[in-house]
Amino acid sequence: MEAHDVTDQRLNTVAAEAGVTDDLRSCHTAKVDGYTVEGHVPAADIQKMLKERPKITGISVPGMPVGSPGMEQGGMKQPYDTVAFTKGGAKTVYARHR
Repeated sequence: MEAHDVTDQRLNTVAAEAGVTDDLRSCHTAKVDGYTVEGHVPAADIQKMLKERPKITGISVPGMPVGSPGMEQGGMKQPYDTVAFTKGGAKTVYARHR
């Protein structure tokens, strides 16, 4: 896998081209085996997506919720959802994290 550091402006362009709308945005955008992964998505959700191969553009954890991977704050956790999305604008809850 190859990683690239890009400017904030370029990241916005990469995310938009990948079908990530403003309400799904976070701080990281990745391409994984043909899917887009936006934000602090749990590895288990990515693994599930890659195993099931749903007809979606990708998954996102919008914002930076406390308790999501990389956003741990001791025992504090915010409930959050991983959202599946398509370039056509469809959005559904892919996984709930409570």
